Amino acid sequence: MVSTAIPISLSNGIGSAGQGRIFELVGGHPLLDLVNTLDWRFREEGSEEFLETYKDLLDFAEQSQLIAPRQTRRMLRAVNESAAHRVLASVKELREGAANVFYSLLDGAAPAAATIKTLEKYFRSARDHQRLTWSDGRLVWDWTEADPSPELVLWLPSLSAAHLMTSEDMQRVRACGNAECRWLFLDTSKNHTRRWCDMRICGNRMKARRFKAQRRG
Repeated sequence: MVSTAIPISLSNGIGSAGQGRIFELVGGHPLLDLVNTLDWRFREEGSEEFLETYKDLLDFAEQSQLIAPRQTRRMLRAVNESAAHRVLASVKELREGAANVFYSLLDGAAPAAATIKTLEKYFRSARDHQRLTWSDGRLVWDWTEADPSPELVLWLPSLSAAHLMTSEDMQRVRACGNAECRWLFLDTSKNHTRRWCDMRICGNRMKARRFKAQRRG
């Protein structure tokens, strides 16, 4: 999978405030796009990591509309290197736990019990940092901290994961038909026949591959 990226500073675990990575969000859900940030995870020569710094994580969360630009700027200014490394590592653990569940489901297997325990830990932790408040004539869940915590970009995808993975939409999760890619997406097509993460990329690539094979035959 090709992702347009602007180089970022890797001098620490935070990343440069003035630069960022552009993510291709084709999954139809933030959690599926998060799983897709480990690109080419089934490729023989190895995968490609898109979440290399905390700034990458903030860019992903902002582009996925999990956080607002002003929150990105405030969290980037406030986070220290230790917290940045910790949060980034936790998000990757959440991502890989979710990946294990999705790919197990797609391959007709049950996810590992340890994986479910890991996801439960993050789901519970995210909810524990919320409080129920009254706003505009209704009850809403809000965050206990007045200022955005560095862990907000862990809690938000955790809640997003909990919502998707306990819903009927789990049955609409599909993987790209390119065996090396297998990016995840929600199949919302009319006949549930979507095959590719993105027709412009893997769809055309696989069509060209089949055409060449037919010509050789």
